[in-house]
Amino acid sequence: MTMPRRPRVAILGAGAAGLCIGVSMQRLGLDFTIYEKRDGVGGTWRANTYPGAACDVPSNLYSFSFAPKRDWGRRFPEQPEILAYFEAVADDFGLRPHLRLGIEVCRLTFDDESAVWTLDLAGGEQAEADIVISGLGQLHRPFIPSIAGIDSFAGPLFHSAQWRHDCDLTGRRVAVIGSGASAIQFVPPVAAMAEHLTIFQRSANWIIPKPDRVIEGWRRWLLEHVAATQKLSRWSTYWRLEKNYRLIREGSLLGRLIKWKATPELERMVTDSVPRDALVPDYSPGCKRVLISNDWYSTLLRRNVSVELSPIDHIDTDGIVTSDGAHHIAAAIVLGTGFQTTEFLAPMSVIGHHGLDLNDAWERGAEAYLGISVAGFPNFFMLYGPNTNLGHNSIIFMIESQARYISNAIAHMIEHDLDWIDVRPDVMDTYNSQIQRNAADTVWAGSCSSWYKNDEGRITNNWPLSSFGYWRRTRHFWPGDFARHPRRIAVKA
Repeated sequence: MTMPRRPRVAILGAGAAGLCIGVSMQRLGLDFTIYEKRDGVGGTWRANTYPGAACDVPSNLYSFSFAPKRDWGRRFPEQPEILAYFEAVADDFGLRPHLRLGIEVCRLTFDDESAVWTLDLAGGEQAEADIVISGLGQLHRPFIPSIAGIDSFAGPLFHSAQWRHDCDLTGRRVAVIGSGASAIQFVPPVAAMAEHLTIFQRSANWIIPKPDRVIEGWRRWLLEHVAATQKLSRWSTYWRLEKNYRLIREGSLLGRLIKWKATPELERMVTDSVPRDALVPDYSPGCKRVLISNDWYSTLLRRNVSVELSPIDHIDTDGIVTSDGAHHIAAAIVLGTGFQTTEFLAPMSVIGHHGLDLNDAWERGAEAYLGISVAGFPNFFMLYGPNTNLGHNSIIFMIESQARYISNAIAHMIEHDLDWIDVRPDVMDTYNSQIQRNAADTVWAGSCSSWYKNDEGRITNNWPLSSFGYWRRTRHFWPGDFARHPRRIAVKA
């Protein structure tokens, strides 16, 4: 008599994705370890502690369906409250004993004979697992631009995801490089304390009002005490956001309406210190993520704020020199330059079947079947992988869909006593060809530069269809999509 093997699982990252799949593995009764390079859970919400850090997804969609948070303080939650939620998930579901904090995984190697993954950890330690699941996501490696002289600056210079809380910016001249999703949150509070703030902006963003408010009174009571109210609020918000999927279609009516309505209002704000190009984007709404803010434009119009559109030539000891020769004095520089998004698992090395290096497999750009599995890398799964980011709805919904699919795949392996499964190359190629055809019909394929696509213009980050469509695709695990290898060594009962 033989017993079905209970595979050992290694989970990379203790952010939203890692915690979600950890709960799933717990429900399967598996032995799993969550490796996290930081000193606690929360992922991006532990790393990003800059002033004004908050989510741009409504709070009633920013908790797991199996662990709904009913007592959010705001319509759009702020970083401390989000981090506290993920801390609570780790506690409430007993995940802490499975955590290995302060441990970075540097290399993964699959052994064809034993069907086991070896994890090389920072510091020289090794570990083994039968299955590896990456929950590293797309927004965990800050992008530091290669600007001449950046190391010569005499004052504090830091990325928004590595905020220097020991650096008081009050009454100082501050330079901010970048004006994306993070910058529109931290610039207003920094401008309020700085003597002068200069924003070095490459291009303007489409920004719409943020319908934020404190949740209090009868609304809060109903959400906290009447479960049906919370569920109704969650799903009504989901479907309201889901209809914004139309915005990503090239030439969409919604995109044209936003441009038609917003452009005249933006043009009325133009001043000598805030030129038109600093306000009105030169691309269609949705080509980059449409941002939400109530205080960005009022901040740009402050007397102590200026916007610089000339490209940066170099940085020297006391400021920034632009291509027009102007020298902008600064006591501190903050990089709001986003993240390295298209390299996904870098700098970690991943070696799969027959010594296949993931860097070689992704030479044209990152791709995966359903954003989850890559041919040639058995028993390796990803959450928030290639082409699974959203521009219109909650990533928590996508993560839960992926966790369910991976759990079903592992349950199939256990039931059929398999050593490994590996997505078929033809299945992955057919799938990704279709995804790129769908992506070519979106506004992302336009001329704007964004973190949605790699240097060659291939859209590697975003899901080009509805999130409900992704939910349907991942609802069931189809064994025929995978090569399956039966277990070779039986365990005696």
